[in-house]
Amino acid sequence: MSLTDFKPMQERCSNCSYCKWIPFDNVKSARFAENCPSVCMYNYNTYSARGRFQAGLAIVNEGLDYDERFEHVALSCLDCGSCDVSCKICRYNLEPLEHNRELKHDALIKGHATGTQKEIITSLKDQKTMMRGYKKADRKAWAEGISFAEDYEVLYFPGCRYSYDEKYRKTARQSAEILINAGVKLGYLGDKDMCCAGRAYQMGYFEDFDVQADSMIKAIRSENVKTIVTPCSDCYYSLKRLYSKKGLDVEVLHVVEYLDRLIKNGMIRFNGEINKVVTYHDPCHLGRQGEPYTEWNGQEKKILNQIHTWEPRRPRYNGKDGIYDAPRDILKAIPGLKLVEMERIREYSWCCGAGSCINETNTELSEFTAKERVAEAEATGAEILVTACPWCRSNLESAGGMEVADILDLVKQAM
Repeated sequence: MSLTDFKPMQERCSNCSYCKWIPFDNVKSARFAENCPSVCMYNYNTYSARGRFQAGLAIVNEGLDYDERFEHVALSCLDCGSCDVSCKICRYNLEPLEHNRELKHDALIKGHATGTQKEIITSLKDQKTMMRGYKKADRKAWAEGISFAEDYEVLYFPGCRYSYDEKYRKTARQSAEILINAGVKLGYLGDKDMCCAGRAYQMGYFEDFDVQADSMIKAIRSENVKTIVTPCSDCYYSLKRLYSKKGLDVEVLHVVEYLDRLIKNGMIRFNGEINKVVTYHDPCHLGRQGEPYTEWNGQEKKILNQIHTWEPRRPRYNGKDGIYDAPRDILKAIPGLKLVEMERIREYSWCCGAGSCINETNTELSEFTAKERVAEAEATGAEILVTACPWCRSNLESAGGMEVADILDLVKQAM
C-alpha cells in the first residue's frame, strides 16, 4: 500500500480523540488515562493518530514535504498500537496503526531516515541483527552447552536481545532448559538463526523486512518445523502475525503460553516460595498485537454510498485476543507471589517505550514512556515490575525506580 491508498481513512477520521486515551469506561484516574506516549509527551495533535491522518492527507492532496519537525512527527510513533484498539471501540473503518507505519515508510523512501536508523538497517543487512555492534558469528553463544534435540518437535527461537545481550542470555538458557527438562523435544536453528526483522517493519522499512523474513521463513521450512516457541514478544508478533501473512503455516507460541500449559498439566512443579508483591506489564506485541492472523481477500464497499462495509466480513483486530491470561496464571501459580494490577492493563496497557527502535532513535521519548510506566507500577505498591519481553525489561530497567524482572526468571527461582 501507499499513503494514497489510505486517503479514504484520512478523510473519514472524525477527530473524536479516542486515539489519545484509553476507553473512558476503563479510566480509573486522570493520572493514568492517556494511551499515546508521543502525543502525551509532545502535547501537540499532529503526534496523535488523528494528527498523522491529517498529515498523511496533506501529503496526498497537497504534496506536503517533510521539514525537520514533520519528519520528527512521522518517525516518533512507538508502534505500540494503543491508538488502534481505542479507535476500534466505536468504529472499524480506520486502521491508525497501519497508517502510522505507512507514514514512516513514506518518509523513509523520500530520504528522511535518521543516521541511527540507517545504522540499524545496515546491521540487519550485514550481520542479520538489528542490534548494532554485534556480529552474526556470536549469535549462538547463548546456547553453548544446552542439549538440543536433533529430531525435535518444537523450535526455540530466542530473538536478538536474548542471543546477544549477556545480561539476558541466562534467562534464555534457563527457559530452554526448563522446557527440555519437562520432556519437550526442543531444537535450535544454530547457524540458520537470524533476526526476525519485526522491528524493521515497525520502523517502516517494509522492503528490508521482506528480504529478511523470506530468508528466515526458508530456514524454518527447511527444518519441517510444526511449532515455534519464543521468549521475545517482538519475535512472537513477527512470527505469529507478519510471517503468517507471508504464508508460514506453523503454530507459534510465546514461552509463557507453553509454560502455562506445562504447569497446568503438572509437568512443571514449584518447590519454592517467592514472598513478593508484583505487578505485570503487558508487552504491546504480545498483548494487543498478539492476536492470530486471519487471511482476508475481500473489498471495501458502501451501502447507499455512505456506510462503509466489507465483503466478505473483514477480520477485526481490536486487541482482545492477545496473550494476557497465561503470564498472569503463571504468576498466580507461584507460591507466595501476590499479583496486583496497574490501571492500564491488557489491550489498554501503556507502552514500555522500546517499540519501533525508539529506544535508540528517540531516547527522550523512550525514557519518558518508560518512566511513566514505572510510575504507574509504583502506584500499585508492588515490589517488582514483571514483564515477558527482553525489550520491555531493558527499557523499564533503564527508567530506574523499582526492580524489574523477567517472568521466566521468577519461574526458575520458584522451581
